[in-house]
Amino acid sequence: MAMENELITADAVEASEYPELAERYQVYGVPLTIANDKARIEGGMPEPMFIEKILQGIGVKDER
Repeated sequence: MAMENELITADAVEASEYPELAERYQVYGVPLTIANDKARIEGGMPEPMFIEKILQGIGVKDER
């Protein structure tokens, strides 16, 4: 999504190289997506479901 929208930024972090971040965000499985320190999505899923969960997690109503 970050490649499609300039308002979205994304970072990928290797948990074993940054143990303090892994501990802070309680990383136990990958992929792990955290949006605005509010929404937490663990594991892979189809894009429509992913978008729905992100929006729901950050408190944005999906108006599609």
